[in-house]
Amino acid sequence: MQTSTETETFGFIVNDISRLIRAEMDRRTTEAGLGLTTGEGRVLLNVRRFGPTRQNLLAERLGVEAMTLSGLVDRLESKGYVERQPDPADRRAKLVTLTDEGEAVVCGMEPITAAIRADAARGIDPDDWQLLLAVLKVARNNLMAARAEAQSAESAAA
Repeated sequence: MQTSTETETFGFIVNDISRLIRAEMDRRTTEAGLGLTTGEGRVLLNVRRFGPTRQNLLAERLGVEAMTLSGLVDRLESKGYVERQPDPADRRAKLVTLTDEGEAVVCGMEPITAAIRADAARGIDPDDWQLLLAVLKVARNNLMAARAEAQSAESAAA
């Protein structure tokens, strides 16, 4: 069986970019004295982006197990950055919400995320950068649709 050593493919490139962004976020948030892990920062940024979010949905968005997310939320809650509140649509579920202190931390992260984006875009024509973002969004939507289709087929088979 022949194996491919090609690493300049879509998956490898996207994974490398993601890994580099996480490493830079870790380094820069540490330098800024924000006292957050990358995982904690990702939770805060996602809750800010989407608003109060059920823990199971947040875990799925972050690509982590429910127990991993629970630990991250526990730490953020102990720092006063998030709160767990009952979901009015389902009292058994909890919504993770950002506190005012959490909002302030996210505001402290904004210049860091902007600088990382600027570093990534350095030397790329602004129109090309916008095209890249648009194409990546299409790829994301295609993968989300394929996943939804597969889940629907699994549900129908069960």
